Amino acid sequence: MKKDSIRKTIMGLIIPVLILLLWFYVTTYGSIPSGILPSIPKVGITFQEMIQSGQLQQDLLVSLYRVVKGYLVSALLGIVLGSLMGMFPTVKELFLPIVTVIRQIPMIAWIPLVILWCGIGELSKVVIIVLAAFFPILVNTQNGIENTPKGYIEVARLYQLTPWNTFTKVYLPHALPHILVGLKLGLGIAWMAVVAAELIAATTGIGYRMSNARSMMQSNVVIVCMIVIGIIGVLMDKAIGMLFSQFTPWQTGEKKS
Repeated sequence: MKKDSIRKTIMGLIIPVLILLLWFYVTTYGSIPSGILPSIPKVGITFQEMIQSGQLQQDLLVSLYRVVKGYLVSALLGIVLGSLMGMFPTVKELFLPIVTVIRQIPMIAWIPLVILWCGIGELSKVVIIVLAAFFPILVNTQNGIENTPKGYIEVARLYQLTPWNTFTKVYLPHALPHILVGLKLGLGIAWMAVVAAELIAATTGIGYRMSNARSMMQSNVVIVCMIVIGIIGVLMDKAIGMLFSQFTPWQTGEKKS
């Protein structure tokens, strides 16, 4: 088991190391201007300066706060509507066409319209995050509800359980893994959405910092922000995965076996 883990770690590091070596080579021996691609030491110094000034932490806190607000709203709406669509065919017939159409519109295409409606303040960022994260949560919740064994539903009807008891005692236990997958996907998409929204219209946040650095030709700041965005995204994914594993311990056991 340890050998397999070490092998996976080594394999996972090969591409990043090659990228770093190529980056070092072209910035040291190549003719690429530093304004286009800064050297690794320059990026490291910029990162240190942004940390010491508190600028990076402040930008991250602003963006993360926006993500939390939008994600919680999208999770609530996605789980509720997904559950209703999965449990009641009439609700599915009513909402499925419009949901299917709206899902085909790229998230970034909503940004100009949302800005026209909500301005460039906090509300527009939250709305964009909700639009982006809502659909994976909705779809996975609906699929989980619909995959509940029909025999269990018939037993619930036989015992004349209320819709709420049927949901909590029959549907939810079987749909929970699907719902958690949707929530995990939704969080990752919410993080990407807030960065995209801040790149286009914002005066604070990590996306704004990248956009401002681009206009100032500060590629070192842009790269620092990109690296931090990627690291935060990975940490968020790992953290929510570990949290959700506590709700589905049986799946963890199956993977180990």
